Amino acid sequence: MPLVPLPDGKVAFGILGDTPYSENEIRKLDGLIERINAQDLAFVVHVGDIGTSARTQSCGDAWLEARREQFAKIRHPFVLLPGDNEWTDCAKHGMDPRSRLAAWRRLFCVEVGGLALERQPGHCENLRWQAGGIAFVGLNVPGGGSPDLGDARMAATLEWLDESLALAEERRARRIIVFLHADPRFERVGSDDAYARLRGVLATHSAWFKERLVLVHGDTHVYRDDAPLADLRRVQVWGSPLVSWLRVSLTGETLRVQAGW
Repeated sequence: MPLVPLPDGKVAFGILGDTPYSENEIRKLDGLIERINAQDLAFVVHVGDIGTSARTQSCGDAWLEARREQFAKIRHPFVLLPGDNEWTDCAKHGMDPRSRLAAWRRLFCVEVGGLALERQPGHCENLRWQAGGIAFVGLNVPGGGSPDLGDARMAATLEWLDESLALAEERRARRIIVFLHADPRFERVGSDDAYARLRGVLATHSAWFKERLVLVHGDTHVYRDDAPLADLRRVQVWGSPLVSWLRVSLTGETLRVQAGW
């Protein structure tokens, strides 16, 4: 069903992730971009994994450059976050993950017209911005339970989250929306997995911000709109083999998520 236009003055943005993984999905993504361009959106966010981790896909420069050209067709301000397939999973193919992250940064840590982005020094993929009284935060948290989640880079990422949420509170943001790639595996019991630290941070912040805090992620390719913690709303985007996007809009205090096929 086509998305109906929103009333004037309503804040809306698009989200997608974990695509394209094949030549067929590339063609489908071109069609999806046309439908996204027909909408009135403040911006569009892709939460990462713009291909498989194969050397001929996300672990290779040619694929990244082709995706940059494809995403340039989006007429709205566009923000891309790294997923595990772009860097951490490249280790499976004998490649250095840090070198692949550096290659990603050279291509995608760029100015985005229409958004006043603030980027974390030394970790340019971590960023934040505001629109319509809402604070938005983007983080580099790759899926797949990467061992890099326990390093100094991840510590800097969580510091950026803390700082960004404090700034949002100072600016009296009516909503705070956090984007990252990884599914934090909220259903896990215990604290022995790679995402335990992240879940703890989110639990602390969600208890403070109550229903104002929203998490958007990809990674496991199945759409969800639920509350994995008592005070945290979570939206997970569809992923390969589905090529889809979601329109998120805020009307008053109601955050609405709609599928845009």
